Amino acid sequence: MEFSRPPLVIAFELSEKRKAIVADTLAGASDVVYLTELDEAARAEALRSAGVLLTFNTSKELRSGEAELLADTRLIQFMIGGVDFIPLGELPKGVPVATNGGGYAESMAEHALAMALAAAKRLILERENIKLRQFNQFTQNRMLAGGVCGIFGFGGIGAAVGRLMHGIGIRVHAINRHGRMNERVDWIGTPERLNELLEAADVLIISAPLTRATRGLIGAAELHRMKDDAILVNVARGEIVQERPLYDHLVKNPRFIDAWWVEPVRHGEFRIDHPFLDLPNVVASPHNSAQGTGAHNISLRRAVENCRRALTGEAPLHVIGLDERLM
Repeated sequence: MEFSRPPLVIAFELSEKRKAIVADTLAGASDVVYLTELDEAARAEALRSAGVLLTFNTSKELRSGEAELLADTRLIQFMIGGVDFIPLGELPKGVPVATNGGGYAESMAEHALAMALAAAKRLILERENIKLRQFNQFTQNRMLAGGVCGIFGFGGIGAAVGRLMHGIGIRVHAINRHGRMNERVDWIGTPERLNELLEAADVLIISAPLTRATRGLIGAAELHRMKDDAILVNVARGEIVQERPLYDHLVKNPRFIDAWWVEPVRHGEFRIDHPFLDLPNVVASPHNSAQGTGAHNISLRRAVENCRRALTGEAPLHVIGLDERLM
């Protein structure tokens, strides 16, 4: 197998329809090689020659010894945004690694808004009450318009959430590492100003990556700073919020959660160590905020666009810094 130019090597299977999306997005910038269609010798040659590797999970898609063949690759591009559970330390040092930041942003933003509204309007709780023949027509629920949505992690997902929140009349306060953004916000700060965000938020959206800096960042003290009737929506990683302090806080205050601490994709099992689902103020979903109709095709196109940047000599986006690598 010979290549006239370094190819895009894709480590997972794709349907013919999705292969067409890849070809359309690349627009002739390079050839495409599908690793799953090659024998062992051809796999090795493709990986040595790769301009960019596109992968979901290198620990599952690459065989023993294959990662070291990527030493001259321009970029290892992941299809997912959260790579905290992938052993990035096994990849060649010096090769840039990029996440698909914001790849599923719109689908996840809709989910975050739905969760916030479900809590504010007491939808799950009142459904259960109706089953018990309790018709609480005049029990007050909440309007979110006029309040503040705090967004911790204002990248692609956070920005998409902010646009929806502005659309229903909520002011947006946000935090990212740089304290600036081209998106419309009513207030923006750096992580050092987290306490200000917590104190102002009527709804807090967590959409930051799990890193050494964010693991366990939200504990009892941080939760105590929040308003008693604030709503917490986590579409990032459960581990950003300390589990026991959150449970204790939920017992006393209406909060809810989307991402879990131990879940099948990252840990091989689903486990709940505290009885969250016994609480009436918890709205739970199985970390499925990225599963909107068409979202996977949008995400694929965005990942391939970043591959194209690397293949044509542009700087790729969403490259992971050493301080962000957990493994």
